[in-house]
Amino acid sequence: MSRNIVAILRGVTPDDAVPIADALIQAGIDKIEVPLNSPDPYASIARMVETFGAEALIGAGTVLTTDEVLRVADAGGRLVVSPDTNPAVIASTKEAGLISYPGAMTPTECFAALAAGADGLKLFPGNLVGPDGLKAIRVVLPPEVQVLAVGGASPENFADWIAAGANGFGIGGALYRPGDDAATVASRAGLIVATYDEVVG
Repeated sequence: MSRNIVAILRGVTPDDAVPIADALIQAGIDKIEVPLNSPDPYASIARMVETFGAEALIGAGTVLTTDEVLRVADAGGRLVVSPDTNPAVIASTKEAGLISYPGAMTPTECFAALAAGADGLKLFPGNLVGPDGLKAIRVVLPPEVQVLAVGGASPENFADWIAAGANGFGIGGALYRPGDDAATVASRAGLIVATYDEVVG
């Protein structure tokens, strides 16, 4: 079962990337992003892809430029996540054959992202919009559009987000903080997956 949870490994190092990814995959989370403001992120992506590329969707977060998109592709990443709606980055991502999840917070940004070719939307910062805000935006979005709630989504409110129309979540600090070992991540991931399975079914 592939759960619609993206693990955000901000601050992970290349040496820790593979054991952390292994812990996540074993727990049932097979979508992983390394934000580009992490130490040597392309090396971390490349190492994870080399080891787990066939069984996990691995890519980058905090992707802000078209040059960064190309470097993600060169590292073997298949997922590009951004905090903003940048049509040039979205177009470059699709031209490279990668999956595009740009950040959007307003209906204008959501539709601009979709018009540029985005595969789905990262509702960010989710805590500013909240489930009520997403519910209002969902009324006008095409029903097939995938929306990930990122920022403010946690096991405590998964049910509220799903009820409002979220399709999944991006989870950062609740899963991984710089310096965490694989056992710590595995424990957190197990709790998150159990709650997700209970809510989503």
